[in-house]
Amino acid sequence: MWRRLRSALRSLRGSSAAPSHGGGGRPPAAMERAVVRCVPSEPKLSLRFVLPDGSTRHMQRDQAEPLGRALARIATNAAKGHGKAGKKSKKARAEGAAEGEAAVPAVPAVQLFSRDGAAVAEEVPNAAAWQDGAVLHIGDARYRVERNPPALTELRLPRSLLAGFPVCPKVSAEFAAPQHCLFRWFREQRPAGNGEAAGEAWVETAAAERVFTPSNALVGLRLKLRCTPGDGEQRYGPALEVESSGPVEAGPGACTFDARHLYTKKVCGHGSVRAVSYNILADTYAQTEFSRTVLYPYCAPYALEIDYRQNLLKKELAGYSADLICLQEVDKSVFVDSLAPALDAFGLEGLFKIKEKQHEGLATFYRRDKFSLLSQHDIAFSKALLSEPLHKELCEQLAKYPLVQEKVLQRSSVLQVSVLQSTTDPSRKLCVANTHLYWHPKGGNIRLIQIAVAMSHIQHVACDLYPRIPVIFCGDFNSTPSSGAYSFISSGGIAEDHEDWVSNGEEERCSMSLSHPFKLLSACGEPAYTNYVGGFHGCLDYIFIDRNALEVEQVIPLPSHEEITTHQALPSVSHPSDHIALICDLKWK
Repeated sequence: MWRRLRSALRSLRGSSAAPSHGGGGRPPAAMERAVVRCVPSEPKLSLRFVLPDGSTRHMQRDQAEPLGRALARIATNAAKGHGKAGKKSKKARAEGAAEGEAAVPAVPAVQLFSRDGAAVAEEVPNAAAWQDGAVLHIGDARYRVERNPPALTELRLPRSLLAGFPVCPKVSAEFAAPQHCLFRWFREQRPAGNGEAAGEAWVETAAAERVFTPSNALVGLRLKLRCTPGDGEQRYGPALEVESSGPVEAGPGACTFDARHLYTKKVCGHGSVRAVSYNILADTYAQTEFSRTVLYPYCAPYALEIDYRQNLLKKELAGYSADLICLQEVDKSVFVDSLAPALDAFGLEGLFKIKEKQHEGLATFYRRDKFSLLSQHDIAFSKALLSEPLHKELCEQLAKYPLVQEKVLQRSSVLQVSVLQSTTDPSRKLCVANTHLYWHPKGGNIRLIQIAVAMSHIQHVACDLYPRIPVIFCGDFNSTPSSGAYSFISSGGIAEDHEDWVSNGEEERCSMSLSHPFKLLSACGEPAYTNYVGGFHGCLDYIFIDRNALEVEQVIPLPSHEEITTHQALPSVSHPSDHIALICDLKWK
């Protein structure tokens, strides 16, 4: 079939005149578009164009296929379209048949010209033939080829909008980057009063940035965003618009983090690193009947909703101007749809590690203009303990205590380890670790084993793979300063007779002598509490730093006790989690 069409194409091309614009030279602005999507990792390319009769054609062709076959298929499609658009009457068809006319529609001449006006040979593979700026001829019609033009694949606004809190759209694009896109924000027009003429439904605001913070004047009005994708090379694709599902609502007023933002208005200099560690309270735990009635009965139900809390979290985290952010209890959907897009807008790149068999996990963000990611070394404690030779000796010791071993292997806890390199001084590297240890108050022995696995793994990364690079170890350790876990991390060892080895009774005694080589310091000291709920308050969260390589410049003060207890405990309408973020500025020694 395609041979007959190719023969017809050749005979038609033989009598066709050269293109008036010099073949594939710079085409006129009014020329139609032929959009080609060609990705090396995919076997096929796609081609989309609109025929003169108004019908749209979508084609999928093998990238390695000769161009001639694709052109033959285009000719067939164009002939069919032409035949449908201009069908003859029954009488005309009958007369034509009587005169021996062929019933097949005429095949138009189809040819592809490169940018310099030369005809592209039919033997050239599709992937090489369809270049940006080439010109496709279908009969008398001309199409400018746009190869991999910027395109939006998703544009979404948060469900909840609060006055005074940043609105960060989720922007997913192909062959484009959010930082190169154009943004235009609109507000809904207020209903016209008596005797007033109705105006436009939407009024453009002065904002033209990716992030928009609505003022109190916009309470009660919906927002609309128009985004035009761009690739940073002055190429732009078709714009998309999205409207908010609901209106802007009034914010909560003063929040617990407002005073802290006074210390973090600017990103610190290249010789310093601002680190944040924060358990943000997973939605999967906040939205249970037990949480609403037992854990947080003092918290207004709407303030436990993830959409509300995300408004507060995004404003809080953005206001810290951090270089490193280690988060715990991050729902996967919250990371993908909310935090990663929002913090990306503020210059932070995010990494996520989900817990085993859970919907939440750990997230580490780093400032792109300060650090680049060299490698990731994430593990699940239970799997690493069983499978990695690094932990063979510990595993053999643990096997002597089958009850404890079983509990350790049942835990879903993970460790996220990222090696970062300074963008201004490549000799400066950091090993950033992030974890959330087993929660049970009587699980001190389990946490000691988890710490042992973590320290061995961090030692492998920071001593073997990247010799002598500084360590920053953040997380919710579920351990107070008087615990064995805290002592183990900060002193470098734990004795086999420590009381935490029998934290859950004699039947679960697990006595070992363990050590690690690091000299670690709690950068934020030992606050009275980092977790404050109705039934408990205590210090569970830490930022441990390598005291041989790093020192503390400043610790951002925690909110006052009055601020924390304004609404009895945490979370509250003015604080999104039951934990408090730790923030400190560090510098290389």
